[in-house]
Order: sequence, then structure tokens, then C-alpha cells
Amino acid sequence: MRYTNNEIKKTFDGKEVYAVKINKNIEESTRDIIIATETGDRLDTLAFDYYGDPNKWYIIAAANKIHGANLGLKDGTVLRIPLFLPKDF
Repeated sequence: MRYTNNEIKKTFDGKEVYAVKINKNIEESTRDIIIATETGDRLDTLAFDYYGDPNKWYIIAAANKIHGANLGLKDGTVLRIPLFLPKDF
């Protein structure tokens, strides 16, 4: 799902990578879970805890407008964990 229809580009050294894809906005819902992070929490471990798949970390990142490659989080960061997503997300 995440890489569906993503364009493939070549880096300056010839490696093929997926082009950046802008994720759709995930609307807030009363069913969302709100958490405060604790020591050691990362986006991928939270994705595993809530979705059963650490590769879905990007859902939590998109919902909370977290950009960049760092999966780690500061203690006490308040996050929204969406439980219902658009079908094409």
C-alpha cells in the first residue's frame, strides 16, 4: 500500500529508490488513541504495538505531521494513533 504507484528514481550513484510520496491527511476521529511516549518508544515499535506491523510507522508519523528519518521520540511526546484509515492509505 505505502509504495503503490510510487515512481522509482535513480540516485546520483545509480541506486534505484522510491520517490517521495506525499501521504494523504488522516482526519481526526473520536476513535483515535492519544498517548504520551515513554523512554524507548519509537514510531516503528508503536506501529507494531497498535497495528501489528512495524513497517506502518509512517501512519503514525503522517497523523502527527512528523517529518524526517528519525524514528525515535522524546519522552512525553503526545501522539495520535489513528485506528481507522482511508482505504487507499
